[in-house]
Amino acid sequence: MKRFIYGLLLFAFLAMPPIVSFLESHMLLHMHVQMPLLAFAGMLWTPFLQAKFPRFFSRWNEDGVPGIVLVSLVVTYWILPRAMDEAIQFSSVEVFKFISWPFFVGVAMKDSWKKLKGRQRLFSTLYFSFIYGVMGFVYIFAEEQLCNNYLIVEQRLLGWSFLAISLGAAFYRLHNEALKKRDAAAGRKTKFGS
Repeated sequence: MKRFIYGLLLFAFLAMPPIVSFLESHMLLHMHVQMPLLAFAGMLWTPFLQAKFPRFFSRWNEDGVPGIVLVSLVVTYWILPRAMDEAIQFSSVEVFKFISWPFFVGVAMKDSWKKLKGRQRLFSTLYFSFIYGVMGFVYIFAEEQLCNNYLIVEQRLLGWSFLAISLGAAFYRLHNEALKKRDAAAGRKTKFGS
């Protein structure tokens, strides 16, 4: 219950108009601070929601695949330049952002990840690494300003951050898989079980 309350407090903090204005005034903060924190709030809600609605989670996300597919679709939508622009320009899109990131990313990711098998986790990580890498190149090398609300220098900075996250996530997952194979061959369980 404490985690649920902390999640609500975090969500309420992020929804405060001055905080919204500050985080959305910088492209990097909008994408890599506000949105992940909204997802984190949803993750804090997940144990409470799982206890309240166990049949829903077991029925619709039994093996974690539907949940991770939902996460993939929502994240892919929100990394598009137009989505960030519309979140600032249209209140309906802003409301959707504050619903989709906690529930469709945070809750779905928290519920799905432990249910996924090793290969499914590997594929999911590589998918996110791929789309982040692609969008990194788009943001960096696009000659035009992609977002009306942000400067091109912010756009390129976001692109480099996408590339850094992409490479870091891919390296971590591939390194982790290599460790698991090595430890399996030696008859040990790897320290990194995720």
